[in-house]
Amino acid sequence: MIVPEAVRAKALACGGASRRWLADLGDIVAEIECDWGIAVGATLEGGTSSFVAEVVNSDGTPAVLKLAMPTELDGIEALCNEVSALLLADGRSCVRLINHDLDRGALLMERLGRQLFELGKPVLEQMQIICSLLSVLWAVPCDGELPTLESKGRWLSEFIASSWEELGQPCPGLVIGTAIGYAERRAAAFDREAGVLVHGDAHAWNTLEDLTAARPGAFKLVDPDGLVAEPEYDLAILMREFTDELLAGDALRLGRERARFLARHTGLDEQKIWEWGYVERVSTGLLCMKVGRVDSGRDFLRIAELWSA
Repeated sequence: MIVPEAVRAKALACGGASRRWLADLGDIVAEIECDWGIAVGATLEGGTSSFVAEVVNSDGTPAVLKLAMPTELDGIEALCNEVSALLLADGRSCVRLINHDLDRGALLMERLGRQLFELGKPVLEQMQIICSLLSVLWAVPCDGELPTLESKGRWLSEFIASSWEELGQPCPGLVIGTAIGYAERRAAAFDREAGVLVHGDAHAWNTLEDLTAARPGAFKLVDPDGLVAEPEYDLAILMREFTDELLAGDALRLGRERARFLARHTGLDEQKIWEWGYVERVSTGLLCMKVGRVDSGRDFLRIAELWSA
């Protein structure tokens, strides 16, 4: 069975349960095939924390199987939140969930098409597509079972501080202090009554063509984190993406222009978008370095350092 190199590398880097999961993956797939009456086909690339493959259901309809890696950073709680978000969305802006088994970390979902990233669209058009999907998701009624931005903000603050020390302080202290300050401020200001269902990781790799839509050019999101937050947090992901574009020019000016564009396109608060974007860029840079993607991590942190101005 073909396991993408990025998935294999992360499982080996995380160790423990993730390494056992990697060794047992073939048996898990065989059990799921038997229990759900599906036939597993080609492995799908693109993810880092899950094994994903094309499948055919017993009635002949195409679908996708996702088996989540039990990493310390993600774990069963993250999968439970993803399932909750998909059930709440019920196909609105997000992939439709067909079946799930949390004990085995397995999700069966409708099959979507190509990633938005693959289609070669301009950056601003990609952002507009993702913002349109998020706007629909923010209107979905959500319950109190999902984690809130308050807890996420605290987690991000602690993760940034501890990871910076563990990695030998790979960027200036100003970058870390700014990120922690933003995370704590936004978490403290969060109003649970005004919170909405957010995706939490809406980028061009998690945005796929909707093959069943009545109109061409429709998309759906996959792999939601499942979080109740202020909507500006969702746009932080677009602030942290497209790093090459920022490195090729005046990173501070381009970053501010991006925050302004996202604010105008969605009607949200520009400064909140900027602050969450800064936090996500720093935390993602540190995470990349922790899992061995050192060059990518340095690029993320370099942009944050330039943004500190």
